[in-house]
Amino acid sequence: MKTVALTAYPRTLGRRGGSKKLRDSGRIPAVIYGRHAPPQNLEVQSRQIKDLLGHAGSENLLLDLVVEGDPRPKRLALLREVQHHPLSGAVLHVDFHEVHENEKVTIMVPVETVGEAKGVKEGGVLEHVLFRVKVRGLPKDLPEQVIIDVSNLAIGEAVHIGDITPPPGVEILGDKHISVVAVAAPLTEEQEAAAAAEEAVAAGEVEMIKEKKEEAGEGAAAEKEKGEKAAAKPAADKAAAKAPAEKAPAAEKKK
Repeated sequence: MKTVALTAYPRTLGRRGGSKKLRDSGRIPAVIYGRHAPPQNLEVQSRQIKDLLGHAGSENLLLDLVVEGDPRPKRLALLREVQHHPLSGAVLHVDFHEVHENEKVTIMVPVETVGEAKGVKEGGVLEHVLFRVKVRGLPKDLPEQVIIDVSNLAIGEAVHIGDITPPPGVEILGDKHISVVAVAAPLTEEQEAAAAAEEAVAAGEVEMIKEKKEEAGEGAAAEKEKGEKAAAKPAADKAAAKAPAEKAPAAEKKK
């Protein structure tokens, strides 16, 4: 994995309301951590992060991080996590994992496929079972992504973790028998009908559950109203019984 230069700055704004003010100023809050130094709060230029991610094949980046005011000229770090806004997709926060050149690290790498599978040309369906795999190696040897050529994959065949040839110096972790991509046979008319029926049944069950919840809610409301009326009745009867007694002395006085 090639290194990319990035400049960061010590965090200047506090946590309460600071992150929003920071983003409004064109910077993004960040943090760097690792085994050999305590965590440090940083901030980076949002445009620089956006450009780095836009030109990269994935969010796995190895950085030559320069922190302003730090006595160390550069710090080798992996872009460990990027938090995005759920609607706009804007970057909200980034995590850096500081590493050493001679220290093996483990990361999750996205899986990409190339070519058109032979089985797909025959009517099969390419199934992407795993979208990421775990790899381990020195920072400079780590791949940004794992690419699998599926051109020779026939119907009923699969590529397993153990079938992938990793780059030199890199180990792919996990159960070697787990499928990563596979070509499944096309569904028959009967299977498609059965799948549609299952979906309809599932949708009906959801609707029934919803109706039962609504009925239960209406029943609870009715019981509550009934209870309130029952509680109010004795009070009303007591008030009615008390009213004549209060009027009696006035009537006697009139005579």
